[in-house]
Amino acid sequence: MSALLVAIVGAESTGKTTLASALAPALAARTGLRCTNVAEELRLFCEREARVPRPDEQAGIAAAQVAAIDAAAAAHDVVICDTTPLMIAVYSELLFGDRALIAPAQDFHRRCALTLVTALDIAWQADGMMRDGPQVREPVDALVRAALDAGAIPWQRVAGQGDARVEAALAAILPLCAAAR
Repeated sequence: MSALLVAIVGAESTGKTTLASALAPALAARTGLRCTNVAEELRLFCEREARVPRPDEQAGIAAAQVAAIDAAAAAHDVVICDTTPLMIAVYSELLFGDRALIAPAQDFHRRCALTLVTALDIAWQADGMMRDGPQVREPVDALVRAALDAGAIPWQRVAGQGDARVEAALAAILPLCAAAR
């Protein structure tokens, strides 16, 4: 079986990383499959460089995200993607007016068995570097959904607090795991 890719995308401070971190061990425990999550390359870039990326660095970060996911897929049955190139593309559009990364990001999502879009039902929290503020969440959410819809990429909203959000995501993923065996 080739690895099952589950994409988690959504606006900033909507629980993507928390959800991805909880899903991999929960899936492994329930299915016995080799499961992992792949960290957000944009966050890693910002932490390493101590700044946000320039427009000319966006494509490289998107490529690094795909490479990290592909490397994890080579060694696991299920890969939970804590964001995808779509988030880099959306921010490139929002901040720099550059839509060039949207089509490649949509192509990546066509490889995913499932795309989960995090709801805006978690309180916004500052992280000291990357987050623009709560006022950006609705426009980013709209751009994410528009890019998925324009690419004819099916997606599901995942909502709820804490364990309820994890269980909602598991309810969407577990049938795919059973079918993939």
